[in-house]
Amino acid sequence: MQTTIDIEDLRFDGGAHILVKHGLQGVAPGAELAVTGSGVDWQGELATWCRNQGHQCRFDGPGAQGGRALALVRRGDAQAGRWRGAMQSGHADPAREGAVAPLAQARWGLAARGATIEAGAPEMHFRLDQKSDVWVERAADLYAQAAALQWNPATAIDWDAQFTLPDMVEDAVVQLLTYMIENEVAALVVPARFLGQLHPHFREVQAVLAIQVADEARHIEVFTRRLRLKGREPALSTAGGQNSLKTLLDEPDFSVAEFLLSVLGEGTFVSLLHFLHLHAPDPVTRQIARLAARDEARHVAFGMMHLQGRIEQEPAFRTRLANAVQTRNDALAGTPGLNEEVFDALILLAAGALTPAAIASGYLRVQELMVDMAEGRQARLEKLGFDKQAAQQLSALHTRNFM
Repeated sequence: MQTTIDIEDLRFDGGAHILVKHGLQGVAPGAELAVTGSGVDWQGELATWCRNQGHQCRFDGPGAQGGRALALVRRGDAQAGRWRGAMQSGHADPAREGAVAPLAQARWGLAARGATIEAGAPEMHFRLDQKSDVWVERAADLYAQAAALQWNPATAIDWDAQFTLPDMVEDAVVQLLTYMIENEVAALVVPARFLGQLHPHFREVQAVLAIQVADEARHIEVFTRRLRLKGREPALSTAGGQNSLKTLLDEPDFSVAEFLLSVLGEGTFVSLLHFLHLHAPDPVTRQIARLAARDEARHVAFGMMHLQGRIEQEPAFRTRLANAVQTRNDALAGTPGLNEEVFDALILLAAGALTPAAIASGYLRVQELMVDMAEGRQARLEKLGFDKQAAQQLSALHTRNFM
């Protein structure tokens, strides 16, 4: 039995096409839908719409609806003139939830993964279009965890806590935070740079990088707010420190950059934040260090998961990582290491007092921090498959600027 719809006097530029489209959904491809109407030139509008949509349309004289003209629309292929990225030879079907293609096509553009893409859509070229170069199997889980653990700087930190520090101690906090801010700026810029080069097909990785950028922006905000809490201005930024960070910004390879920044740099920074949490001279700095360390640990986890997956598929990639560490070490060989003022600030905070015995104790604790940083790097390197000796050597080559 033929289906008939009446669009009455509704024009196609007023929504009549929706009624016809809905009617066609109820008939099989190749079957006909009868349409009647009473608007001015509705037949011409219908014919034009059908032609654009890939359907056939003919008029068959008066219909049963009060003798008005009857149009018969033969449903065509809804995908005529279109294509789906899933049809590309050798690709995983992106329409299936969780499936990711090994190579993201430029012609997929900004479309949602699995969307039907109309012919004529512009090609958009993203440099990071290969799954093996960027993928992390648990990226969606990491994003969900990060989203659940976001914190509001205005409420998560007790900015009204009452404390007064000796000028020398406050100066030490300000110097350390000045140093930490520039490192967090680098940790923001690196994922942000790759985010703009990443094909949207890899949406889970895109989401993780975006939330990492948000994390770092929040860290910069709270470090700056604490720095100015007692009316101070930022302290010294050294040429050596910025040279060290520039090598991270200059690294063009996503995996190598993740290795240098997240696995080595941010991993070392987690140790520094734990140290600051333990030895912070005031509650605000202590709270900031705890929250920032939690965020940075997720960034390290993402880098480790990505590199473990890539090395599993490409064991020889370890050689590239080792070469990157050596190259960076060579590039920084003629520059100073850690800002001396930062080193002294760490000693003073760990000492807790300005006496020979306390300073000696603070110095020892900072040396223990350096050992903890080195052992942490070595452990992560061993998890990536480097043998113990190679891991020790690469850990020792890591920049003295920590990040």
